[in-house]
Amino acid sequence: MDYLVLKAIHIIFVVSYFAGLFYIVRLFIYHTEALEDIEPKRTILHKQFSFMEERLWNIITVPAFIIMIISGVYILYATNWSYLTQAWMLIKLAFVLLLGIYHFWCWKTMKNLQNQITQYSSVRLRMMNEVATLILFAVVFAVVLKSLFTFYWYWTFITFVLVGALIMLIVKMVNRNKA
Repeated sequence: MDYLVLKAIHIIFVVSYFAGLFYIVRLFIYHTEALEDIEPKRTILHKQFSFMEERLWNIITVPAFIIMIISGVYILYATNWSYLTQAWMLIKLAFVLLLGIYHFWCWKTMKNLQNQITQYSSVRLRMMNEVATLILFAVVFAVVLKSLFTFYWYWTFITFVLVGALIMLIVKMVNRNKA
């Protein structure tokens, strides 16, 4: 398969996967708030959110994740694994590993909510929703700035930490009146 076609497929499924992640955690927020509501609204919304989460996870998020990973590995294979010697790729792969951990956290949270177990407040879930944003920032900047990344990695890291702290602070401030 042509490298550029493969790269396009990879990017399309990265976008699809992140869309699924952003929306699933948003559903967790609404689901958590619904479980705090009164009957019969609580039961009706619980069934609806469980259905929506399951569909989103199984039809969009997981398939996009699988195709994203397969196409990414195939790109590495197509380049004779030469990218693995470059700092930007190692940093990207470290964040992809974090993304895998976040993916597992989302799955576990979904299963708990389906069993009406709430472990997190809606504000905490709003903050957790930004984790995917931070990972996306890190991966995109590592890939786009790959030539500069090797020389200025420390400034990139400091900026990444500051942007992450700023996003979390904004989420906390916007939701300061919630649980």
